[in-house]
Amino acid sequence: MPDRQEANPVRFSVLRESLRPVTLKFKDVAYTIKLRTTEGSCFSSSEPKPTRTVLNGVSGIVRPGELLVMLGPSGSGKTTLLTAVAGRLPGKISGTITYNGQPFSSSMKRKTGFVSQDDVLYPHLTVLETLSFAALLRLPKKLTTREKVEQAEMIIMELGLTRCRNSMVGGPLFRGVSGGERRRVSIGQEMLVNPSLLLLDEPTSGLDSTTAQRVVATLQGLARGGRTVITTIHQPSSRLYMMFDKVVVLSEGCPIYSGSAGPVMEYFGSIGYVPGFNFMNPADFLLDLANGVAPDIKQDDQQEFQSRSDPHDDENSTKQYLISSYRKNIYPALKDEINRDQTVRSAAGPSPSRSCENQWTTSWWTQFKVLLKRGLKERKHESYSGLRIFQVMSVSILSGLLWWHSDTSHIQDQVGLLFFFSIFWGFFPLFNAIFAFPQERPMLIRERSSGMYHLSSYYFARMAGDLPMELVLPTIFVTVTYWMGGLKPSIVTFALTLMIILFNVLVSQGLGLALGAILMDVKQATTLASVTMLVFLLAGGYYIQHIPAFIAWLKYISFSHYCYKLLVGVQYSENELYECGLGVHCRVLDFPAIKYLGIDNMGWDVAALAAMFVGYRVLAYVALRMGQPH
Repeated sequence: MPDRQEANPVRFSVLRESLRPVTLKFKDVAYTIKLRTTEGSCFSSSEPKPTRTVLNGVSGIVRPGELLVMLGPSGSGKTTLLTAVAGRLPGKISGTITYNGQPFSSSMKRKTGFVSQDDVLYPHLTVLETLSFAALLRLPKKLTTREKVEQAEMIIMELGLTRCRNSMVGGPLFRGVSGGERRRVSIGQEMLVNPSLLLLDEPTSGLDSTTAQRVVATLQGLARGGRTVITTIHQPSSRLYMMFDKVVVLSEGCPIYSGSAGPVMEYFGSIGYVPGFNFMNPADFLLDLANGVAPDIKQDDQQEFQSRSDPHDDENSTKQYLISSYRKNIYPALKDEINRDQTVRSAAGPSPSRSCENQWTTSWWTQFKVLLKRGLKERKHESYSGLRIFQVMSVSILSGLLWWHSDTSHIQDQVGLLFFFSIFWGFFPLFNAIFAFPQERPMLIRERSSGMYHLSSYYFARMAGDLPMELVLPTIFVTVTYWMGGLKPSIVTFALTLMIILFNVLVSQGLGLALGAILMDVKQATTLASVTMLVFLLAGGYYIQHIPAFIAWLKYISFSHYCYKLLVGVQYSENELYECGLGVHCRVLDFPAIKYLGIDNMGWDVAALAAMFVGYRVLAYVALRMGQPH
């Protein structure tokens, strides 16, 4: 297998200095979870909750230049172990996991590439855009934008994605690239940074044998270039197995083998397990053993093993025999190797200063610009979708026809139109914003766990991107309905009305973002938003003018109330009259609904909306930070 660093010198030369070899050691790693109990279970509330041991005493060592593969049946703990060594497993882990003799740190996080089992990608970005944005965020500052994009281009060529480079990634709602191509895009995002430690969960799932071999060959080439590569593969072919340097085989969370991949058949043969035929795939043989399925024993070995307790009576006895054999034959030597490596490293002195390693690869401003551009490209398809435009335009034209050329002689109708403005552009942005953070949460967790950007740069880029995305449709709506509805034909009044509506949209959207960030559950947030908007609707001052004193305070927390007051205040002047009877004219400000509303002190109304605008967004940011990795 040719060295990928030599085969692609341009690709690796620009990142050679960022590569710091990592020796990963994990010793006696154990992880236990508490099981949820349902109502009516046999466990009383006073008893401790039942637990399940996911990992139990797993050890291993992998050095730079080696490819370690974790094997085992479904539910054996492969993904849990991989997540643990990636520093992303919640809860307390017993045992020790060290990186060059040091615990996991933020600097190590940025030198680690992690590819999860599920592809977390933006569906509306093309393959090239996805990798280019990742390169702009993750590659060092010393590289120019052009060099970073060239890195993305080379990754596309290396992973065989040239044919679909300009195709959208796609997702559940529309078709994009194939599943195998999407998987390679996920791998490419981590390969971009030339990580010192690369971890992949099922990188070959959904790929044909040829593509799977190409991916594993790429991983082997990355390892040969000085990286430490660890992956889980569910059922590799014999060709893939020949590329592995080391394997860890798990059975129900317990190790039955940990070491070099070459002598694995000799080891199991030495304890009495020999495949039924000579050309059996070693991976299939290991998976059978991990499941407790023992192969046939050679005829000349039967008498020797009949003299002792037969370990092949059933699956459980087979698993227990394999585990005990591991602890007797492999674990002592592996433990000595881990300890000896630690002793040599300690004798060599402390690791070099890491004062520079805690710095972000890109500046805050660069992160903001890249995230803003990526957000605009991704979200324009949703914000300007045909369905959303149809919703807004149909309501706009319908309301314009219903209030066609109303004037001050129909002041009740005009006031109703203004209240409709405040309510519609309170509901619509609120329910759209609720989905923002829950939908982007998987992407945010993955990218933040990789140390790609500050949470603040993401948040402010999101807020800045909302301006062109969320304010265009309200502008069109107000422009159409205002003039069709016969409101005051004044450019100044129209401009003030539009500004109030847009301000109301941003406040409403801030509340939706806060609810989504706090609950992170679309159903719960939607239910709470419905109740909140119903309260704001009733307390807005249009339907009920004489609210009981003990509940009148609700209108002061309703942004719809302030918006409605401001709309009425800019629409009618102090000396404006309306026909209140046959030949009788009254002041508009004396109209009962307007008089009770009270349209003086408009500055306080603007201040109240401004406080809500800032407060909701601060609340959303705090909730987002509390729920995300730092």
